[in-house]
This record gives sequence, C-alpha cells and structure tokens, in this order.
Amino acid sequence: MMAAHDPSMKKSNPNLASFLSLRLLALAGAAVISTSTAFAAAPPPGFTPLFNGRDLTGWWGLETEDPAKWKALSPEEFARKKTASLEDIRKHWSVEGDELVNDGHGLYLTTDKDYADFEMVLEYKTVAGADSGVYLRAIPQVQIWDTTEAGKKWGGDLGAELGSGGLWNNSKGNPGKNPLTHADKPFGEWNKFRVLMVGERVTVELNDKVVVDHARMENYFNRKAPVPKAGPIQLQTHGGEIRWRNLFVREISGSEANAILRAKDRAEGYYPIFSAATGLKGWEGPVAEYDIADGALRCKPGKGGTIFYKAQEFADFTALLEFKLPPGGNNGLAIRYPGTGDTAYVGMCELQVLDDNYEKATGSKIDPRQAHGSAYGMAAAHRGFQRPPGEWNYQRVTVTGSRIEVELNGTQILNADLSEVKDIMANSPHPGKDRKSGYFGLAGHADPVEYRQIEVRSIR
Repeated sequence: MMAAHDPSMKKSNPNLASFLSLRLLALAGAAVISTSTAFAAAPPPGFTPLFNGRDLTGWWGLETEDPAKWKALSPEEFARKKTASLEDIRKHWSVEGDELVNDGHGLYLTTDKDYADFEMVLEYKTVAGADSGVYLRAIPQVQIWDTTEAGKKWGGDLGAELGSGGLWNNSKGNPGKNPLTHADKPFGEWNKFRVLMVGERVTVELNDKVVVDHARMENYFNRKAPVPKAGPIQLQTHGGEIRWRNLFVREISGSEANAILRAKDRAEGYYPIFSAATGLKGWEGPVAEYDIADGALRCKPGKGGTIFYKAQEFADFTALLEFKLPPGGNNGLAIRYPGTGDTAYVGMCELQVLDDNYEKATGSKIDPRQAHGSAYGMAAAHRGFQRPPGEWNYQRVTVTGSRIEVELNGTQILNADLSEVKDIMANSPHPGKDRKSGYFGLAGHADPVEYRQIEVRSIR
C-alpha cells in the first residue's frame, strides 16, 4: 500500500560499481553471500533470522502509524496495544513451511526488536493486483507492487511501471522515490531484496540490480524531522496474497557505518586538510593548544582557541570529518571564519560539537540552539543521533550561500538558511552570519575532543 500519493519522475541509471564497493564494506569480515535464488535455512555469515521458520514469535502488528506517537505510550498502554494486535495477526498471517504468508489483509507484521543501522536480505512472491512494501524503522517504505499495466497503477501519481524497490513515499523528484531500473520478476517467481540502511541513507538491490543508491529516506510522518534512529522492520500487505521467506538481518556497528558513509562521500572527490599524513600543515592559530596522536587531532584539556586552515579560503563547500567526544565534551567547527575573533559571532557561525548528554554530564542547562550540530545561538539541530561518548562519529557539513546542512552518522540533523534567522539566542548580534567566504577551523573549549581525517571539497 502506498502511504501517500505523489507524482513520480524517472531517475537516472544506477551506479552499480559504487554499490558493489559499498557492499564489500558492508560485508567486511564476513563471507560473501551467495546470489542463488534461495538462501539455505541457515542465515548467511554475520546475519540472524527475522523469522524462526516455525511460528510468529518475535512479531506483532501495526498499520501505517507514526512511531513518535506509539513509542510515547506508557508501558501499560503499549503492552495493551501490542497484545490487541496479535489477534489480527493470527487471523491474516500464517506459516507454511519456511514461508510467512499473508492473505492480503490485516495489520503489518512488525518485529519486536528495533534496528538502527542494518543490512537485510529477504525474498518475496506476490500476485497480480497486490500492493505491499517493507517499512524501515516503522517508516514507509521500500515499495512492492504489481508493475504490469493490468495492475492499473501506471502513470499519474503512482508510477508502478517504473518497478518495485523505490522509496515511494519520498517527495516528488527526490532521490530514491523512483527505482533506478525495473527489476521485478514475473508473477509466480521469487524476488530478492537486499536493503542497506545507515542513518537515513538507504540502498536497495532488487534481484541483484541497484534500484536505490544511497538515497536519504524521508520521514513520511514529519518531513521536517529525521527518520528515527532505531525502529522495527514491518512487512506491509494490501490487496493480495504475499509470501516471504529467507528473512535475515545483520546489525551494523558504528565503525562500519562510518566507513560506508565515508566511502560513498569520497566518490565525489575530496582532499584532506588534516590527516595522519598531513598533520597541521597549512593551519594557523593556537596550534600548540592541540596535540596529535594515532592520527587524531585533540584539543588539550584546559586549552583551546580557534585554529583554522589558512592555506585556503572557502565560499561554498562540503567538509567530511570524524569526531570523538568525552562525556560533556564541548568544541565547535568554525565556518567561514575571518581569522580573528570569536567564530560564533564574527564567522558565518560556530557549528556546535557537543555531547548530546551535555546537560546530564555537566549539570548545566543549554538552549536548543547550543546542542550538537546547531548553528550556535541561531538554528537548533535535531538531537539524539550521536554515538556514545568515546566512539567515533562521522559528520558531513555542506555550506551553500546562506544555507548550512549537517548530516550526522547518515542522518540530516540541520538544514537551515541563516539569512532567515530572526530569533537569536540572548539577542546577541552575529555580524558574521552573512559572510560569503572564510576559513574552516576548530573552536576548542578546554575539553579533549578529538578529530580525524578532515576532508574538504569546494562547490563551484
């Protein structure tokens, strides 16, 4: 079932080589999965089964429901909701051998467990006129449908002729909405999905063809908010029988997720301004307040100040970097910094680098515009997408004109046009926010925050 109706536009052909390299990263340390038409009963190396092959243990029922609402229920209310769903699940879902079967009606089969970053493989077989999909973290959806003209969903706001596998609920014209190629098999044959989700970034392979290539999945329920950090996997059903088998999932660690995101971004072409090889060559400011160990740049405890890459001034650009915070850690990125003064005010902004649990760790209250990823004092970022203190986070920052976008661990947490900001924290002037160019730097605030592999690409 489509959770919303938007016109469709055909997108470009897939970059298969790019996806193959991404798959190699995703399977690091595990054997390559067979591409035969069906998996054996045992899960592929590194994967665990979503379906136990016997019954519906581990599943419950949901419709297309905003997880922000049902996750806000009290434990007692949630238990009642879950228990009530099981009667419907038993009515419309059954087990036949190694297959999960739905009659085309009822609630969607929903995992008890929540998943953050993961890789999933599954097979499905459906019938003429059916319409289904896979919800990722309870967000619709990787689309499955009758792609024949007889299915009566060609053209207009639907676009079934383009094929299954797209992120159908993404906005019109956005990457991922339409599949890159038609890869569906005829009715009566099993189709195979491979889905890789890191943050909001989703790659889908249908029958060994890339149909979605690292596209950002939109939050259907609130397009101004990110997709949840974790949530259940749902098997949707609507309008006709669908069968599922060989459902396996592999959870992805933070370090592997960082490598996947970095590899995909690097394909666009970046050069390092700080790495183990370059050190602080080209940087100025109080560089003695920082030290380098194991390829990481660290602000010395009790020290700080703004250091910046003086070798080049940037107008529009994208920066890639990794950072690691101690509990309560505080630092910042100097954006379009003029070279002197407090970058939070004289530069375009100081982009906050701050422990998401800063208040708990320090006992100090902060304004939402001081949280991690925020344009300090001007635009608040979404919270809750950092890795725990002591783990490396991956961040992508894009500055174009007066707009600044921040993607943290694959999830967009800020997308703000600073020229439109009127409500500024404490009514403090920010004379530098309209700067057209400046230096990139780090604003140390006495905490041992670490950075590594900072890379930049100018946008012409």
